[in-house]
Amino acid sequence: MTAISDAVILMAGSGSRLRGSDGTFLKPLVSVLGRPLICYAMDALVHAGIKKASFIVGYQSARMIEAVKQLIPSKIEPCFIKNRDWRKQNGVSLLTAANRVTSPFLLTMSDHLFDRSIVDLLVRDAVLDQLNLAIDRKLDSIFDVDDAMKIQTRGDRILQIGKDLTRYDAIDTGLFVCPLKIFDYLERVKRDGDCSLADGVRSMASEGKARAVDIGNAWWQDIDTPAMLACAETQLRSRLACHDIAMANAGSDRGNRAEN
Repeated sequence: MTAISDAVILMAGSGSRLRGSDGTFLKPLVSVLGRPLICYAMDALVHAGIKKASFIVGYQSARMIEAVKQLIPSKIEPCFIKNRDWRKQNGVSLLTAANRVTSPFLLTMSDHLFDRSIVDLLVRDAVLDQLNLAIDRKLDSIFDVDDAMKIQTRGDRILQIGKDLTRYDAIDTGLFVCPLKIFDYLERVKRDGDCSLADGVRSMASEGKARAVDIGNAWWQDIDTPAMLACAETQLRSRLACHDIAMANAGSDRGNRAEN
């Protein structure tokens, strides 16, 4: 049985770079190959054995809750937490879950697509008293590296994190397994009532408590702009087609073995 059964999903922002001037737009519900974006993340959580998910909402929270409730798989127990300061950075959103989770948890973003294998890897290999961050070393595959959260590592240790790093060897994928101590670190780094998740990671890394978990050849994509959405759909369509071919070949092999 997995040691991680809880997840926190950050989805409080307005998604302004993707929605443009459409005031009714809810980013986690944007269609990706005919399915709401957030459904892909929830599928991965179920596959990894997650039992409870805390959804951190903010922008148009009532509409968001009502819509997402209809999409939650039966195997996940949902909890909706309202972040009234949703215009602040994502560290503030995570802090709203401080009194709701009671053990190490998976943390993800509602606007990311990723292979299920990344979540499986994190849940299986996490060191539970440290922060575990899934990182991508395939720098040439990053859609917008200038805007990406960059990571400097030494082995599996995170040394530095920031969008403005000039020396880096990996990119933050937005998937974590966090210890409860992350909330203490976020409180410690708050300035004027605000902080980012990267601030908390940086603080833990300075004490040697942040691990990099290499995703290898696995795929992920965050969706912040229309161009990113188009790219993600193209890549996802290709990956799903390859999966269908592999499944068909596996079925054919089983049939051939049965005949023999």
